[in-house]
Amino acid sequence: MTSTDEQTSTGPVMRREADLLRLATAGSVDDGKSTLIGRLLYDTKTVFEDQIEAVERASRARGDEYVNLALLTDGLRAEREQGITIDVAYRYFATPRRKFIIADTPGHTQYTRNMVTGASTADLALVLVDARKGLVEQSRRHAFLASLLGVPHLVLAVNKMDLVDFSEDVFESIRAEFTDFAAKLEVPDLTVVPVSALTGDNVASRSARTPWYDGPSLLHHLEHVHVASDRNLVDVRLPVQLVIRPQSERHRDYRGYAGQVCGGVLKPGDEVMVLPSGLTTRIASVETADGPVEEAFPPMSVTVRLEDELDVSRGDMICRPHNAPTPSQDVDAMVCWLDETSALVPGRKYALKHTTRNARAVVKELQYRLDVNTLHRDEDADRLSLNEIGRVRLRTTTPLLADTYRRNRATGGFVLVDESTHKTVAGGMITATG
Repeated sequence: MTSTDEQTSTGPVMRREADLLRLATAGSVDDGKSTLIGRLLYDTKTVFEDQIEAVERASRARGDEYVNLALLTDGLRAEREQGITIDVAYRYFATPRRKFIIADTPGHTQYTRNMVTGASTADLALVLVDARKGLVEQSRRHAFLASLLGVPHLVLAVNKMDLVDFSEDVFESIRAEFTDFAAKLEVPDLTVVPVSALTGDNVASRSARTPWYDGPSLLHHLEHVHVASDRNLVDVRLPVQLVIRPQSERHRDYRGYAGQVCGGVLKPGDEVMVLPSGLTTRIASVETADGPVEEAFPPMSVTVRLEDELDVSRGDMICRPHNAPTPSQDVDAMVCWLDETSALVPGRKYALKHTTRNARAVVKELQYRLDVNTLHRDEDADRLSLNEIGRVRLRTTTPLLADTYRRNRATGGFVLVDESTHKTVAGGMITATG
């Protein structure tokens, strides 16, 4: 970005947001996910020298003839397997071009909920397969979950190419099979890369051992994949999180509405409508922690001031008068059940959290349970248990100001909470309203 760009009011904000890529990694056991993450951390010089020295000592103690980069992340994996935690582990690294947040999700079938958690906010999903084994059931399951959660970019890393002598035929066979499967899903962008996490081939730089591969290295692709256009810049959506009214005499007339922009572009002078009241006004100013800006877009956190004094409170939504979500108390949604001690069954009631709005909801109908491995719909199912996914119809006590999940991930997603235990029991993606 040029110095001229940086002088504009939105320049620094645009730069900070555009430089971040959130990715979720997934793979079956022993596909080399830990080694690949360790390789990315090592090759981008994100690991401290004392950590590398500790890994080198541990590798020698284990009798490894190489520096086992998987040891950089295996501590967390061991904790999961011992039952200490099965939560998603987040890793951070950066290059001069971009910052990255990796959601390291467990590969086991019983941890589907963790894959859902990690991928729900991801811009890109990275699925690993072992070149010797090819596609397995979990590879398809991870790709389906990424598609279900609306992750716009999918990368298949065919790992351990060194163990198949960097065979082009092996790679092409896996690529063709996966491409055919992905065609059944909603995958806008698919990239397949042959890598060896152990030796670093095609991870941070192109490898001379795959002269038949003319694509980018994995890191080059992660650095250059375009994610800014993935956000909905058409439908203005600002769920109000907080009403700001300073009590000082100096600011007694100040009234602002703070929240994170979930869609569209907001500018001073724009005509807007506040839901659910339906009252209209214009934007007087848009402000961030760094001061006023000329425009705001996802996922910026801003405070909007309006020209007229309206009754606006937390849970309301600022949108365009002729482009607004239709308030609805009836929603159809795909739900992933996250709780091991209870099940979703028709008739049960839950607290529902959607953007900044809270409601109570009752499960009116379980339409079907989905087998994520075969995509078979079990319409005779009467409940959803841990890690199971199904389509349900909900009735809420207050109307939701929602879009479909495919249209807007931020305003199309919600969580269900058990009112007696306060545990989050399900994550949902709205497929239809009304």
